[in-house]
Amino acid sequence: MKHDKPYDKSVFRALTMITQFGINMLVPIGMMTAIGIWLDKRFETGWITVTLFFVGAVAGGQNVWRMAKRIFAEHEGTVGRTGKRTDKRTDKTVGKTSGDQ
Repeated sequence: MKHDKPYDKSVFRALTMITQFGINMLVPIGMMTAIGIWLDKRFETGWITVTLFFVGAVAGGQNVWRMAKRIFAEHEGTVGRTGKRTDKRTDKTVGKTSGDQ
């Protein structure tokens, strides 16, 4: 039996985006923590793991921030090679960029 409603991919896109946010945050934290544990065992210290955990958290936060900025820019319009945003509907330049004076 066929469904009369068209197939909506927006739910799957949203789930994919949420998953990517999680992965972009957890991978750097996990890797830096693992390296910190290894270094703590090798040099018999106890502070390297904590330090590298926070370094991983900052790196993960930067990854998520960059991804969110890119998604927002794609939603508002595309960023061309010149760094100027263009409106997808009209292909006209929108606003000024930092390079425009």
